[in-house]
Amino acid sequence: MAKVILLNSSPRANSNTQDVLEVCAEEIEKNGVEAEIISLRGKQIQSCVACNGCAKTGNCVLNDGLDEIIEKIRQADGFIPAAPVYFGTARGDIMAALQRIGKVSRGNDKFLEWMVGGPIAVARRGGQTLTLQEMTMFFPINNMIIAGSTYWNMVFAGPEGTALDDSEGIATIKLFGQNVANIIKKLVD
Repeated sequence: MAKVILLNSSPRANSNTQDVLEVCAEEIEKNGVEAEIISLRGKQIQSCVACNGCAKTGNCVLNDGLDEIIEKIRQADGFIPAAPVYFGTARGDIMAALQRIGKVSRGNDKFLEWMVGGPIAVARRGGQTLTLQEMTMFFPINNMIIAGSTYWNMVFAGPEGTALDDSEGIATIKLFGQNVANIIKKLVD
């Protein structure tokens, strides 16, 4: 069965980002594709050091738990990274993770090519578009397919548990999840 990995970069256990990803994963599964949410919470994701060790070993040589996530992404058909917006931009750990995931893919079996997905940003007031722009750059440089929706994949939320109150944002995420699943099914057929 086709599968999508959704990567949560929120450091909080009961985060708005997790709530949004659960909505997205539910829509993906309703449309016949498996979805798994993985969290970076508790991990100390290091930045890529451009050592090119991954080109020799097929895996990242940094030992911080990201390589296990890379293996799950390698086996998937879709990938959706999600970030809360802190200080108007994407969190550093998600950007470090994306750079290393891309480096491993490009230096080896190019497992990201033709994978379907797109980023999601969650914030209280601003910075979502910059966060989406930062994370979106990951997709075309890795020859990936970005699924659309009726708006950008952003949700407004303040305190924990308020993401679901943004009805327009949640509707956008639902359609995005449906589109990711439907594109994957068309590619697999």
